[in-house]
Amino acid sequence: MKLTGAFDISSSALTAQRLRMDVISSNIANAETNRGRLVDGKWVPYSRKIVTMEPKSSQPFAHFLNSAMEGAAGEGVKVTRITEDSTPPKLVYNPTHPDADENGYVHMPNVDILKEMIDMISATRSYEANVTALNASKSMITKALEIGR
Repeated sequence: MKLTGAFDISSSALTAQRLRMDVISSNIANAETNRGRLVDGKWVPYSRKIVTMEPKSSQPFAHFLNSAMEGAAGEGVKVTRITEDSTPPKLVYNPTHPDADENGYVHMPNVDILKEMIDMISATRSYEANVTALNASKSMITKALEIGR
């Protein structure tokens, strides 16, 4: 295992979690945006975005287990795509709204603030855990270098 392998793994996770927090923030900011984009001359509400992450390597688990027993480390994670949530928009009855349809319903984004806050807490905890792992790796390397003095 190379000396900075743990740094590479933690930094890839930090980058992925930071992007995830940015997307969640965008979802929260657009939770009331019923004019998200123009499709065929008609306004469509904002659609919730979801970040998908995968391991950088597509090897099976047994490969990583054997590598770990030999002293090798993993390769980290990567963001593979940001997709739109396919759940339908929420219908809110408000006949006085300028964007209400003929039945008085306004199509609102499919963003659930509670779900977004839970995802934000999860992303924040993952980010903090990776910062802790990065600091522990740094501390171990520093202590190893002090042995030679």
